[in-house]
Amino acid sequence: MDKTLLKGLMVLEAVTDVERRPRTIDELAAVVGLTRSNTHRTLQTLIHAGYVVKDEAGGGYRGTIRLFELGARQLAQLDIRKLAAPSMQGLADHTGETVHLSVLDGFDVVYVDKIESPQPIRAYSMVGGRAPAYAVATGKALLAHQSDAYFTQHADALIAHTKATCTSLAMLQKELLKTRRQGYAVNRGEWREGVGGVAVAVFNHLGEPAAAVGISGPLDRLTSAQMKKFAPIVVQCAKAISHNMGYRAEQI
Repeated sequence: MDKTLLKGLMVLEAVTDVERRPRTIDELAAVVGLTRSNTHRTLQTLIHAGYVVKDEAGGGYRGTIRLFELGARQLAQLDIRKLAAPSMQGLADHTGETVHLSVLDGFDVVYVDKIESPQPIRAYSMVGGRAPAYAVATGKALLAHQSDAYFTQHADALIAHTKATCTSLAMLQKELLKTRRQGYAVNRGEWREGVGGVAVAVFNHLGEPAAAVGISGPLDRLTSAQMKKFAPIVVQCAKAISHNMGYRAEQI
């Protein structure tokens, strides 16, 4: 393993944490667990390569547009975004909630596309952002189709994010069995306090779960009754996207 490259990637991820202001060298060193001098050398390499610049106003470091260019190229290869767009828009129009399209990466989901809710109070997320798969609806929709070996590999990743987070592997697998039976997954404030959602897996032409589509919003508005009401609409959205991807089974 190339430790120098690994250090560089760790620093780059810390620099591009958009939920925070540009971080100083000392802050970055603390986040990634490197010495100040090691962090400084790594930053100079990233600056030379054009991926990081120093924010003169605040004294911290931030990513450049070059990172966006790399991400955009990768997203351009995900044809599912194009195929899903019309159905996602229909789901957004019908529910009035934020719509997400997610893919599974390890024990996380990555949001590859979204349509923002027009409501003044809505779920916060960003394209390219991550969330623990076991604590969000799109993640659970995808985990419901994974093997036992998959869960054994990631069993240590179950940690609490809210009081509602399930941290028991046995309980999670029981819920995922229910998810498969009823055809949709539910999140009741397990990742962010007061934010929930409903989601369904999307399948490709090989019958493999390729992504998940779902809605999310504040639990004050997206109540259990409202989730149950919207669930069939989310199911139909997922079926339409799966059909566009070449999936031909009668039922998902």
